[in-house]
Amino acid sequence: MPGSLNAWKQRARQLKSETYALFLAYRDRRTPWYARLFAACVVAYALSPVDLIPDFIPVLGYVDDLILIPLGMALALRMIPAEVMAESRLRAREQLVQGRPLSWTAAAIIVAIWLLLAVLALVLVVGAIKSSA
Repeated sequence: MPGSLNAWKQRARQLKSETYALFLAYRDRRTPWYARLFAACVVAYALSPVDLIPDFIPVLGYVDDLILIPLGMALALRMIPAEVMAESRLRAREQLVQGRPLSWTAAAIIVAIWLLLAVLALVLVVGAIKSSA
């Protein structure tokens, strides 16, 4: 059992490093616009505190963490040029060794997007209730 726990911890560290590398690749000008857009969505969702399927729902709550994020990352990696990803992985490893990278701007943007989506959902629900009454 301890061996499998260590394997899970190693995989979590690898996923964290790969997510940060994807973020760095997204910012690289050599990355095509469509790959940038998709990578930005994957990174934002991976780092977002809000899940598509809440974790408290048994089994289904972890589907996004175990399937959607790795699948999204795999698709994003296919879109990004190999040399950009290689450089981004190297920079990510170097920066993660120096300390955890922190971007308050990125965090603010993610929170703003979720708040905007929540307001939009609220407007749609209120509009639907008013139109049915």
